[in-house]
Amino acid sequence: MLVQTNKLKATTENVMQVLSAVTDPEIPVLSIIDLGIVRDVIINNDEVEIIITATYSGCPAMDMIAMNIRLAMMENGFSKIKITTALAPAWTTDWMSEDGKRKLKEYGIAAPDKNFNIATDGVECPQCHSTNTKLLSEFGSTACKALYQCNNCREPFDYFKCH
Repeated sequence: MLVQTNKLKATTENVMQVLSAVTDPEIPVLSIIDLGIVRDVIINNDEVEIIITATYSGCPAMDMIAMNIRLAMMENGFSKIKITTALAPAWTTDWMSEDGKRKLKEYGIAAPDKNFNIATDGVECPQCHSTNTKLLSEFGSTACKALYQCNNCREPFDYFKCH
């Protein structure tokens, strides 16, 4: 692995630029910025503190995300990095970017929709865009998703549940 030798200046903008390249290990098309889990960046002299919030309590991806943040920051010349996990306020799908919701849909996961929490039917299929869908399980590939099937194209798909 080639490590970048250029050191970025510790500014919020530069840190956010680095963080925009850190992806969710469970949904690699989404950055942690898209997900809205980066709550704050605090710069104190040469130390950078990044405050993150899990998408739900006990999310198994958070340790990997913290490690990926640390690696990305180090690759960009930052050496004093503090990663803090904040439990409150609790993360909500409202914090996801619209671009992130679009990327989810393109990836084949129905984006959260405030019209549904876990709806029994009617979630738009990300494949054929039909709303003729049915709930198969309240839990999909991860606890933050539900599993649906489209009655038109017959494809199963995950729905990112609203929180």
